Amino acid sequence: MTQTILRLNHKGEGVPETGAPIPRTLPNEVVEDGRIVTPSADRVAAPCRHFKSCGGCAMQHASDAFVADWKTDVVRLGLSARGIETDIRPIVTSPAQSRRRATLHGRRTKKGAMVGFFGRGSDALIEVPDCKLLDPAIIAAIPMLEELTVAAASRKSTVGLVVTLSGSGLDIDVRDAKPLEPQSILEMSALVERHKLARLSWDGEAVATRVPPFQIFGAGKVTPPPGAFLQATDHGQQALSDAVRDILGDAKQVVDLFAGCGTFTLPAAEKAEVWALEGEASLIAALDAGWRMATGLKKVKSETRDLFRRPLLPQELRKTDAVIIDPPRAGAEAQTIELAQSGVKRIAAVSCNPISFARDAKILIDGGYRLDWVQPVDQFRWSSHVELVAQFTKPHMG
Repeated sequence: MTQTILRLNHKGEGVPETGAPIPRTLPNEVVEDGRIVTPSADRVAAPCRHFKSCGGCAMQHASDAFVADWKTDVVRLGLSARGIETDIRPIVTSPAQSRRRATLHGRRTKKGAMVGFFGRGSDALIEVPDCKLLDPAIIAAIPMLEELTVAAASRKSTVGLVVTLSGSGLDIDVRDAKPLEPQSILEMSALVERHKLARLSWDGEAVATRVPPFQIFGAGKVTPPPGAFLQATDHGQQALSDAVRDILGDAKQVVDLFAGCGTFTLPAAEKAEVWALEGEASLIAALDAGWRMATGLKKVKSETRDLFRRPLLPQELRKTDAVIIDPPRAGAEAQTIELAQSGVKRIAAVSCNPISFARDAKILIDGGYRLDWVQPVDQFRWSSHVELVAQFTKPHMG
């Protein structure tokens, strides 16, 4: 049966005239029984030899220019579905081999262990020694991750290996592992020393720390808790931070909502006093410690608060010049409703989901805010994900 691909869905799969979506196809391509008869002019040879089997990337068959335009359109279409038009700036894309954080998986084998990503739509484990996405330091650590898997996995289980490149070495959190016996803890400590890891954790609990695994946020050095959320690439973090800095301008009093462990808080504190709020106490503790050890930063007040259940109210924002808001994928509807009623002049909104962003943007616009511009950032290269920063301003007070 011959089919023409009409468009891509939100996962980057081709949508044909009838039937199920077809991965690794592009608009206007003619496909017959899974074989591409008429390729698109935007089709390229995948740069990575693992692409056909590995489920880590979705878009390596498309040119960089096509992916940039498609991701920009995802943002534009999300907004237009809510009746919103604005200036969308050219997308900023992280380079290949720049992912500093990834979740790999490990399984024991008869000869030892294998480590990689799951295959596309399956639980088959695909080894990726030539991955074009991960930082070379993570690729170089695969033999060590195999050694860890032998210690962590039972015969039939699969362990998660959350690997983060820090300023002092690799920070690894092993997930779904079997409990460590006292003797095993000694062996893991020896492994950390032998491979010069910064820290090794077991389901979020540190087992051995050789040196604190720090991340740089502006003038601050922060040691996040094991497996904590972090921007996927250094390049992407910088692009997001630069855009946020532009929006804040000369604001003197800033509130950072869903602050995490300080990605945007500490750069903002170079010029402004910041009130940082986050639901997870361990992240706030890391942020606070990073601020206290930094020099030259203005005051940062850190508070653990569940902003879904207890959003910041307009009266609590009376003295605030600017707000940073970087919620999880689901967005922050309850908090945005309160924010829309505030008199805050500038909002820097960061989002990893154009759909929930558009919903929240409409709430702000209905509350009197103007969406001045959106900056798409692609730090999940070759995936279907796109992030963004947006500037909202409230021109007239009262």
